[in-house]
Amino acid sequence: MIQFYNTLTRKKEPFNPIEKGKVSLYTCGPTVYDEAHIGNFRTFMFEDLLKRVLMLNGLDVFHVMNITDVDDKTIKRAKETAQPLQALTENYTQKFHEDLKWLKMLPADEYPCATHHVSGMIKMIESLIKKEHAYVEDDGSVYFKVNSFSKYGQLSNIKFEDQKVTERIGSDEYSKESAQDFALWKGWKPDDGEVAWDSPWGKGRPGWHIECSSMSMEYLGDHFDIHCGGVDNMFPHHENEIAQSQCHAGSSFVNVWLHSEHLMVEGGKMSKSEGNIYTVSELKAKGFTPEIIRYQLLSGHYRTKINFSLAKKQEGEKIVKRLSEFKSRLESFDLENVTLDENPTIYSEFVKNLSNDLDTPNALAIFFDFMKKMNRQMDKGSIDKEQVASSLYFLDKFDSVFGLIPRTGKVPEEIVKLVRRREQARNIKDWNESDNLRDKIDALGWKVKDTASGSEISKKSA
Repeated sequence: MIQFYNTLTRKKEPFNPIEKGKVSLYTCGPTVYDEAHIGNFRTFMFEDLLKRVLMLNGLDVFHVMNITDVDDKTIKRAKETAQPLQALTENYTQKFHEDLKWLKMLPADEYPCATHHVSGMIKMIESLIKKEHAYVEDDGSVYFKVNSFSKYGQLSNIKFEDQKVTERIGSDEYSKESAQDFALWKGWKPDDGEVAWDSPWGKGRPGWHIECSSMSMEYLGDHFDIHCGGVDNMFPHHENEIAQSQCHAGSSFVNVWLHSEHLMVEGGKMSKSEGNIYTVSELKAKGFTPEIIRYQLLSGHYRTKINFSLAKKQEGEKIVKRLSEFKSRLESFDLENVTLDENPTIYSEFVKNLSNDLDTPNALAIFFDFMKKMNRQMDKGSIDKEQVASSLYFLDKFDSVFGLIPRTGKVPEEIVKLVRRREQARNIKDWNESDNLRDKIDALGWKVKDTASGSEISKKSA
């Protein structure tokens, strides 16, 4: 059974997809006015984990991640850098996809860009005006009428003393805890430059909140399974999404809302003044690998604050090395004609913990204890081939979720044959042949280590 902590209900609940065997998932993607930083990737990594765990449980996931390529931030940055909005956003969209691929994240099925879906947003706004949930101002802007939705505040748990007293707010992002009518459409202003679309209310552009509602419903329908983001998205963005979506469709919007906590960096909050906002390219330059970053971001529970630190790089390197060596030891065995045990008890416990609101700390502990036990058995030479086969199965499933083993590929068959020939030479104490074969293996870029349970093969460092 899969369980998630639903932000909307403030409790852990069994997860039952709307359509049996299939999951509709929407995750708030990047605002492409700059490179995404490690704090952004904490959220994207949690969403990648979620998708992998759903797939581990045999579910077919249809994943939509939006690209915010028009909003206050993108327009401001385009103006500051004296370049067209499209040139700016396409550049950072490409960098984002490159970072996702490097970090070994599973790609979404769809990446809708806001600028490609403005017509759908206009139709949704027309619907809200017709149903008297929105109104047009003299400057051509359209605002959502917060006091027309009695459940406003249900997600963020914000209590309003008087919902009938509201103010209008044009900014995309705000944190004031009071009921405020928010912009669905922003009438054109000179600061917007050439960024504008025609609408029934005049020239302008969509507000940030309507973008996600319109695109999620276009791709996933009026009612879908899961919507994700960081805790900073909860209010006002996700709160506003719920209000405008339910008022437009007249039905439920999303069943499960999941939010990841903030990422601390070097023990404190990320800020430019502290110099602790790291992009993927900066971490690459400091010698981080995808696996080391994934380990730091996934070792803590998604609903707790975790600390990312440059000093933890060495710890991550040790973990990744141990996993790679474990895989190499297992793959050195000849498993021809061995039946794979796909359901060892320990693997079931691993899946059970991951399915319990993505409990990565316990899942990691279960696997590392298992790895230690198997290594001890291999050291003693007391492991049989069936255990090796089930261990490889478990390792493969573990890595399908965490992605912590470098992509070195399988040991080439040529190397495997040389290692087996060398083991035969050692068995008959032909040490000259054994040394010659070791040299051949070394020349091909591989190392062989002799243990009580047989030979261990590993790729030589570059």
